[in-house]
Amino acid sequence: MTASLGVVTPELIPFETPLVLERGGSLPRYDLMVETYGTLNAKKSNAVLVCHALSGDHHAAGYHKSESNKPGWWNHYIGPGKCIDTDRFFVVSLNNLGGCSGSTGPLSIDPETGKAYGPSFPEVTVLDWVNAQARLADHLGIEKFAAIVGGSLGGMQALQWSITYPERVGTAAIIAAAPRLTAQNIAFNEVARQAIMRDPNFFDGNYADHDVIPASGVGLARMVGHITYLSDVSMGEKFGRSLPRADRDAEGVNFAVEQYLRYQGEQFSGRFDANTYILMTRALDYFDPTLNESIPLPQVLSTTACKFLVLSFTTDWRFSPSRSEEIVDALIQAGKPVSYTRLESAHGHDAFLIPDATYERIFKAFMDRVHQDLGGNA
Repeated sequence: MTASLGVVTPELIPFETPLVLERGGSLPRYDLMVETYGTLNAKKSNAVLVCHALSGDHHAAGYHKSESNKPGWWNHYIGPGKCIDTDRFFVVSLNNLGGCSGSTGPLSIDPETGKAYGPSFPEVTVLDWVNAQARLADHLGIEKFAAIVGGSLGGMQALQWSITYPERVGTAAIIAAAPRLTAQNIAFNEVARQAIMRDPNFFDGNYADHDVIPASGVGLARMVGHITYLSDVSMGEKFGRSLPRADRDAEGVNFAVEQYLRYQGEQFSGRFDANTYILMTRALDYFDPTLNESIPLPQVLSTTACKFLVLSFTTDWRFSPSRSEEIVDALIQAGKPVSYTRLESAHGHDAFLIPDATYERIFKAFMDRVHQDLGGNA
């Protein structure tokens, strides 16, 4: 029997030691907004790090008091008796640097100017996030994670952890991810960024000085992104060519799918910062542990020391199964232990977020083995 975590409370953790960034510059200090679930055992060996994707944050499971009807983004998979069982594991989830949900980012005050960073916030990369996460682990007294888990951009962080801190990762679950973006994926991100930057209210990223937000541009960016997260099958099943309600005709909406995309864009633009969106998509574009193929991926992965689970979804065309299989093939060539499943799903890239019986069974079996490796019972 599974249960909800109930109400959870995030914690803002300050770090006063400067963080040197991969693409230049540094942050003299920073804060990370963190949620934890479950109990860290006496050996501090049962910790699981959950890494979020592009628009995710620290709120992965449970509920906040102010939003009792809105669970965390991976609530189906984290909690008592669930895949990531909080009766067994101590789960750590954070909002990455550059985010807009409490961690230091463009909305934060620059200590040197006394004003919000805005567009002057330094570029961050997946490696920077992983380094900040390692400092968080140090703060929590966690020397090694039993598992590091993530989907999409979160899976890239799990992969980076296995490369950068091999001795600190017991297992890594890389779900619906890729070893680096294709030109097409970078192009989608650039279209989204241009939608934001061409909004008249963007003001070169200084929109806060004008007391406005580039809502139209952020909404359009979300609409473009959302199309790539769904599959043709799921969009057909959900909307087909059906018409919207009669009372929406006045807004020039001709089909239900248009109504849905506009709603998604409007909701997103009210909660997600434009400068953060640009930063996050750039970090996604920059991710490439092969350094533009100057080092073969099997060689890059040769120093990893953990067991891997890699999962992909058949209708995911943003990060197609072939991209996950690049990781799997490289791990096999490097002689590393890896389990791989290509899951049947109609939900496209979003499938890693959606409840599915087969996905859940495989994911839970993997986490059961992690628990057994810690000396627990099946």
